[in-house]
Amino acid sequence: MRLAVMGAGAVGTAVLELAGEYGHDVVGVADSSSGVVEDGGVDPDGVVSRKRKRGIVGDGTPEAVLGADYDVLVEATPTTLGDAEPGFSHVERALGRDRHAVLANKGPVAERYDEVRALEADSGGTVLFEAAVGGAIPILSTIDDLNGQVAAARGVLNGTANFILSRMAAEGIDYEHVLAEAQDLGVAEADPAFDVEGTDAALKCVILANVLYEGTYTLADAEVEGIADLPGSALELAAEDGRTIRLVGEVSDGNVRVGPRLVPENGTLAVSGTLNIVQLETNHAGRLNISGRGAGGPETASAVLADIGRLPELS
Repeated sequence: MRLAVMGAGAVGTAVLELAGEYGHDVVGVADSSSGVVEDGGVDPDGVVSRKRKRGIVGDGTPEAVLGADYDVLVEATPTTLGDAEPGFSHVERALGRDRHAVLANKGPVAERYDEVRALEADSGGTVLFEAAVGGAIPILSTIDDLNGQVAAARGVLNGTANFILSRMAAEGIDYEHVLAEAQDLGVAEADPAFDVEGTDAALKCVILANVLYEGTYTLADAEVEGIADLPGSALELAAEDGRTIRLVGEVSDGNVRVGPRLVPENGTLAVSGTLNIVQLETNHAGRLNISGRGAGGPETASAVLADIGRLPELS
């Protein structure tokens, strides 16, 4: 497949660098202000070097990349809320040209899912978005393989929050100190609100709800509570009872909820560090647990490239 990559952050760059191993050619790459198009394939080293030294990926424009001759548009720009722009418009452009779109960006399928599906129905292209929920973990493909038999899902879906809670529990350190440590290690952003307030996990759960219930869910439909106000004493009290606290997202009975939950200290949901886990409740196969790396450039890029491998050939 010939790929055009919108977004040159950790995920977009990793897709560019790994695509050749999967038998694909990247013919265009764009960041927010620049682009490069090469019909014979973009040089990954050249793009990375220009981005590092000049702050741009090339001397062209993002518009040129959107108009390139590609089979699959990879949407890896930062997630935005509300109108989900510019990611939504990028997907719209690809589908309008009867091209496929593969998303790492959560915004379009969390905030405008019905519109994306309507555009897909009128297009010769297909939309896939495994990477938008749980990074490298094959959650959506597993749900698809189970053919409508998944009734509910719950899990730990944000690595930053999980790292903080794991450290607070293991070392007895308060939230502010662990957050500073996470920021020093690059586990947490300088502005960690998206993660610690539960927004990131909620968006992933909204996407799961849309897939499971074929609904019209958005972030506004989720009940969300973060971990910023959680005192260290709560974890100490939980430990006295053989339990700990994790930020758990739940999709069940048509509802979406995210918040700190008590879980058994040695239970399945008590994953440590930046690991993620999802439990799928099925009608006939019981509970399935899927765990792995929920973030990271190469990890998330592997989910993008797996989706590309599932796409049909364009007619």
